[in-house]
Amino acid sequence: MDEWTTAQVARLAGTTARTLRHYDAIGLLTPAGTGPGGQRRYRRAELLRLQQILLLKRLGLGLGDIGAVLAGEQSETEALRRHAAQIGAERDRLARLADTVEATIRQLEGGRPMAPDTWFTGLDAPDERDRARRAWAQQVVERAFAALQALTPEQRRAVPAQMHRINTALAALRSEGRGPADEAVQDVVADHYRLVEAHWDSAPAPEAYRRLAALYTGDPRFRDPCEQVAPGHAAYFAAAMTRYADTRL
Repeated sequence: MDEWTTAQVARLAGTTARTLRHYDAIGLLTPAGTGPGGQRRYRRAELLRLQQILLLKRLGLGLGDIGAVLAGEQSETEALRRHAAQIGAERDRLARLADTVEATIRQLEGGRPMAPDTWFTGLDAPDERDRARRAWAQQVVERAFAALQALTPEQRRAVPAQMHRINTALAALRSEGRGPADEAVQDVVADHYRLVEAHWDSAPAPEAYRRLAALYTGDPRFRDPCEQVAPGHAAYFAAAMTRYADTRL
């Protein structure tokens, strides 16, 4: 057997057709071609790539890192090292939380009272704005996914190249010492705005574009690819987007 349908690949790999369509939409796993009725077809090369994706995913890597590893833009070791750092940070937070719980138990049992500034150590509970931002971020991702699904394979493959061009141009301007408000920087951001507009069902309003900018520093799905360009690139990009929303929209 030399070709497999989406349903057959999903059964073989223990995944879902929806997941395979998502991988296609973000350019992570493009089918070999399509059959009658637009049915996606996969060959051995795509199955081997899917195996790599699922192996790296099992190791805990996000899809952005997996894409970078498979594209040769980042070594697997580097991606895993960053993931290990994230796990370590979460482990440290849980250790602080465990200490807080134990101290609280001792206090409730009549032990030494806790200082008020230690009662919430390790909790790091998101406030309503954080929750709202995450909910809005999910809407952005789903909206973009729906738009990507409507594109042709050629159009989908062009998106990473467009983002690469924008990131490269911004990084070059930043290296020249140009700030986010510089007109040349804003002209590049205008290209980004047009790219976003093309993948939304309407042009983003100023507030929507500001909130999208906040994701570039607050959401790993947006922040991590930017930080792979250069340290601090995410904050620079976000500041330039915010400036664009304030002055050009």
